[in-house]
Amino acid sequence: MDTISVNKFRDNLKSFVEQVISQHMPIKVTRRSGEDFVVMSADDWEREQETLYVLQNSDLMKQIALSIGTHSDGEGYKPTAEEVDEITGI
Repeated sequence: MDTISVNKFRDNLKSFVEQVISQHMPIKVTRRSGEDFVVMSADDWEREQETLYVLQNSDLMKQIALSIGTHSDGEGYKPTAEEVDEITGI
């Protein structure tokens, strides 16, 4: 994550916002007189929130772990060729 001063951020606001959105990389903005803050795109923030929700949900994490285990053991569900075609849109 890039770090810039609040003055540099203010002077180049438009270019930094474009950079954050196009590169999907947040920017940490530092201030002399207070706490720093982070600028990120709304889409990236929503994805982070979804990830945090999944990670904090113990039932979902158990399901994921079980699924990884059955897949690794070759015991998971195996779709038919028709199902794969339907899923992939071929």
